[in-house]
Amino acid sequence: MLMSTKIKVLLVEDHYMARVALRSILSDKTDVSIVAETDNGQEAVQLYAKLRPDVTVMDLGLPGTDGFEAITAIRQLNRTAKIVVLTNYDGSEDVYRALRNGAMAYLTKDVSGQELVHAIVTTHQGNRYLPRAMRDRLAERIPCSELTPREEQVLKLISAGCSNQEIATKLTIAEKTVRIHVSSVLEKLGARDRTQAAIYAIQRGFVHLE
Repeated sequence: MLMSTKIKVLLVEDHYMARVALRSILSDKTDVSIVAETDNGQEAVQLYAKLRPDVTVMDLGLPGTDGFEAITAIRQLNRTAKIVVLTNYDGSEDVYRALRNGAMAYLTKDVSGQELVHAIVTTHQGNRYLPRAMRDRLAERIPCSELTPREEQVLKLISAGCSNQEIATKLTIAEKTVRIHVSSVLEKLGARDRTQAAIYAIQRGFVHLE
């Protein structure tokens, strides 16, 4: 392509070496031009507002404003913003939440440079891009398992090993209310007990082990 038709890309990645590798991969492509890069979600939103790149390549595990929040903020600036998620997160809930927030493509970091560029070009053309593995992850998500924000908080605390009394204290709610939320979480996840719920939370991306 001619220089004027290059796809302008904003690169958002908090790990320096990973960002250098991505810069190297994308800089070699004649149809892509990196217009800016950052290591945090808040600056990503600011750079998007200033530069209006064609495509944003977004990590999810960012300090402060995470990738999910940054996607939402960018889409509020521009409802047609094209965002490619590139992350280590591969839980079904991660994929669902990113797409729900407005991402148009979802890739994990073991993807080839060729496929990453293909995803960028595809989203730039206005189409979604989901590799088969990510479609399978999304299919794993139980349709009736939508947790409320409070239930997600309870699940994260369950996964941290907190008792009902500790959860009640942390969330400033009655222990009886916690028991109701715990029962609902177990039912929605199809979990037998708190331990299995914690395992599901990690597998599906509600909770991330850093």
